[in-house]
Amino acid sequence: MNDFFSLPNLDFISKTDKNQPEAKRPLADLLRPVTLSEVIGQTHLTSDEGAIGRMVAAGYLSSLILWGPPGTGKTSLARLLAKAVSLRFEMASAIFSGVADLKKIFVKAQNCRAQGQQTLLFIDEIHRFNRSQQDSFLPYVEDGTIILVGATTENPSFALNAALLSRAQVLILNRLDEGALEQLLKRAESVKKCPLPLDRAARKALIFSADGDGRFLLNQAEILFSIKTDKAFTPDRLAFFLQKRMASYDKDRDGHYNLISALHKSVRGSDPQAALYYLSRMLVAGEDPLYLLRRLVRIANEDIGLADPRAVEQCLAAKQAYEFLGSPEGELAIAQACVYLATAPKSNAIYKAYKQSMKLAKESGSVMPPPNILNAPTDLMKKSGYGEGYHYDHDQPDAFSGDNYWPEGLPPEVFYQPVSRGYEKHLAERLAYWSDLRQKRKNKG
Repeated sequence: MNDFFSLPNLDFISKTDKNQPEAKRPLADLLRPVTLSEVIGQTHLTSDEGAIGRMVAAGYLSSLILWGPPGTGKTSLARLLAKAVSLRFEMASAIFSGVADLKKIFVKAQNCRAQGQQTLLFIDEIHRFNRSQQDSFLPYVEDGTIILVGATTENPSFALNAALLSRAQVLILNRLDEGALEQLLKRAESVKKCPLPLDRAARKALIFSADGDGRFLLNQAEILFSIKTDKAFTPDRLAFFLQKRMASYDKDRDGHYNLISALHKSVRGSDPQAALYYLSRMLVAGEDPLYLLRRLVRIANEDIGLADPRAVEQCLAAKQAYEFLGSPEGELAIAQACVYLATAPKSNAIYKAYKQSMKLAKESGSVMPPPNILNAPTDLMKKSGYGEGYHYDHDQPDAFSGDNYWPEGLPPEVFYQPVSRGYEKHLAERLAYWSDLRQKRKNKG
């Protein structure tokens, strides 16, 4: 059944905005909030108890980095902050601005400060400035010439200088959820004074396609408002009119690292369903399948190890199958390896043992192995005791001599401690058997 939605009774647009020619302004700009209370989806920041709410109440604003996905209101927040604490607003984009442009802004801000007016400088895409450009902000932030508010979609820990981060508070904006996006659509319908031509399923599909990006959603809604139709769109019909939104992903930035982390931890956590989902997310976004295979091999060694020795074989077989078949057929082999790893018994015993042995190897230096296990190819080496007292294990009962193989002065360590899962359960029994034999022969000797 196709049905339209009743218009909400919302009065959120200022009189100034209402009097401007709406047809000449994009819908996303027309619906830009005019007070902090109108910002959608970020109440954890804008409420009285939120970081921004507290700053505004105190009448004092520190430099900020607004970190969040596209279309979550970073620019709007910066404008409203300047208005709320009576600061002059200046905006620049890291994409279009260079050092010369920044110098002009700084000089203007200094002149305004001399006249008693402090400047809030908003830098969009601040992560796109290089290190030296980021450093140019520091003296002006420190002496109070500007209050810097930077917006970034990238993790500030990786994208921004430590010196700049130490002078700014990082605030994280949430991806807009379904409720927030629905609220945006209702506001749009109120402004346009007509409902969107969508049935319920198509409306949900439209919201889902936005992937948390409010600006993208409003741009799509604007297209729909321009369509003259008497029949509500179904999801299938909607797909013919609206462009497909590509997955939010950049192979050398946060999307890449977030998803590969999620994939790794899902496999480690033995959740094949989630692991397949994140694997598919990365493939859909254009990730190199060989990169994914390399990570699966690492997981096989790090998180499964000898609990299932076939895990790494599955990964290498998947690599061979992918190289033989190519995409998309070969990606099925990658999916099979992913599921195999997620359902395999888990053990990081080898991983831990290797790290501990590497630590001791670095600390112990170049101590010599015991003479009895050294080869003696010359008479001089034989006379020096090389190889003396060595017991050939295959000639001993149970093919086990129980000799000491550790350097003199370096007590034996236990690095590898197998878990009681999978194949390692059998290895634990074998090691315990040898340990018992070694102790018996030591007592007998």
